[in-house]
Amino acid sequence: MLDTAVSILLTTGALFAAIAAIGIVRMPDFYMRISATTKASTLGASFILGATALHFEDAAVSGKIIAIIAFIILTTPVAAHMIGRAAHRSGVPLWKESVQDDLTASEKEVTGPSSHGGPGKRESNSSKSPEALLRRRMI
Repeated sequence: MLDTAVSILLTTGALFAAIAAIGIVRMPDFYMRISATTKASTLGASFILGATALHFEDAAVSGKIIAIIAFIILTTPVAAHMIGRAAHRSGVPLWKESVQDDLTASEKEVTGPSSHGGPGKRESNSSKSPEALLRRRMI
């Protein structure tokens, strides 16, 4: 019975890992790719680690695995959010058929109009002097 549960959890975890891999290939832009892979890989890793905990039947191993699963569930969405925000601020373009950009709207409310004009519309630094660029980085 335990082997069946382990097999089911491993198969489910492998399916979620495959869905994450497919999401990387099939999604049209960076933001959708990171969303799909974050959710699917978190579930896949959690199921595979759960199968590992059941397989070893040891309280010490299970406790460590539960801590690892909790760490993955807590940190993966935060890391994906920060990577997505950094990509947005650096000008990674949205998919051409995207209908809403909430991050640009919220940043304009807080800080006023952005200096780079949103995703994919960065201003060129080639026309600025090196001193101006250094001053901008120091601020």
